[in-house]
Amino acid sequence: MTPKVENQHRASAISDFSHAWRALRHRNFRLFFGGQSISLIGTWMMRVATAWLVYRLTKSSLLLGTVSFAGQIPTFLLAPLAGVIVDRIDRRKVLVWTQTLAMLQSFALSWLTLAHRINIAEVLALSAMQGVINAFDMPGRQSFMVKMVEDRADLSNAIAINSSMVNAARLIGPSLAGILIAATNEGWCFLTDGVSYIAVIASLLMMRVPPSSEAVDRTSMVAQLREGWTYVSGFAPIRTILLLFALLSLMGWPFMVLMPVFAAQVLHGGPHTLGFLMGAVGVGSLASALSLVMRRSVRGLGKMIPIAAVAFGTGLITFGLSTSFWLSMALMLLTGFGMMQGLTASNTIIQTLVEEKMRGRVMSYYTMAFVGMAPFGSLLAGTLAHLIGAPRTVIVSGVACILGAIWFWSKLPHIRKDMRPIYERLGIIPQAPLAEEPAQN
Repeated sequence: MTPKVENQHRASAISDFSHAWRALRHRNFRLFFGGQSISLIGTWMMRVATAWLVYRLTKSSLLLGTVSFAGQIPTFLLAPLAGVIVDRIDRRKVLVWTQTLAMLQSFALSWLTLAHRINIAEVLALSAMQGVINAFDMPGRQSFMVKMVEDRADLSNAIAINSSMVNAARLIGPSLAGILIAATNEGWCFLTDGVSYIAVIASLLMMRVPPSSEAVDRTSMVAQLREGWTYVSGFAPIRTILLLFALLSLMGWPFMVLMPVFAAQVLHGGPHTLGFLMGAVGVGSLASALSLVMRRSVRGLGKMIPIAAVAFGTGLITFGLSTSFWLSMALMLLTGFGMMQGLTASNTIIQTLVEEKMRGRVMSYYTMAFVGMAPFGSLLAGTLAHLIGAPRTVIVSGVACILGAIWFWSKLPHIRKDMRPIYERLGIIPQAPLAEEPAQN
């Protein structure tokens, strides 16, 4: 290779790298990235610690599912109302309040656990409190994303970077939790999580956000609730994505609830094993998110959603059949990759398509599909694991995910047809004559 060609390749690689992280040129998003990166490590430590604490106290897969249900059912019940509120008030203030309350919840868990006063009833109550907080936090955070990147063209990149951040934390947090639990107890994980919220609260307060130029909607909250439901249910692309999303959340994602059972009973390990398994999910998810960071456009993501669901389902089926630690680790990589590819692709498409005035309400239904269906899935997973065992439960879950992917693929031509005018208006795809073959969405 000649020096000139080599320099061209090097310049191209540098250009691709800088383009991949272009959303970080926005000050507000850089602040969010820094604060949230720290906070999310604590969040994943708390999740692993909570699961292990419940299993240590009860040795029951049914109660693992019950605690997860208690932590997520408030999100399902309150998310539509939360979406209306997010559309009516300052989204940054919503996030400051939710992060502060989540910090207090983690401190309460820490104090009870370190004082050896914790019981399953208190874990249930504090998990339910976190569910109420999440009902407002998730649509608020997703809706605020567009405020942190002034250039709408960088929104998809910001979502992909956010997913990378979540999964880097998913990789680090569970591993740290496994080590900390083995050395001390779960309370120190909860304390670490509580302290980590200070970083994200500080980043939110440091942001410079211009006041919204949109007129405040003076219609009643009931009317806005109805308007949000009509928009989501009447627009085929968003409706179809959310339906598949809800199925995966109901049948697929609750496999995480059963991880302590696989670590202890199937693979005959302890908290280290649980940390490694969840860390493997994080590695696969991070690889998936980074692959999306490198994308230059939202085009082509539509077909990635069912492909990702098939990969996710296949990973679950084979994980349910495995009794080898190293094979299970490899299958968790595949499962994490498929799970995050579908999650991020769905989020990116929805955020691209939705009208700004409807963003909070649409993202509240996204929250319902993502988190709100999970409590029913956790309860179902816990019940099935109690009746037929954890391995058979995840096999059934994997089959359901693959069937959902097949259904979504059959709807894809109609979805693309509805998405095309919006993509043309946003300049994502060029205007084309009617006779021309429709571009991939």
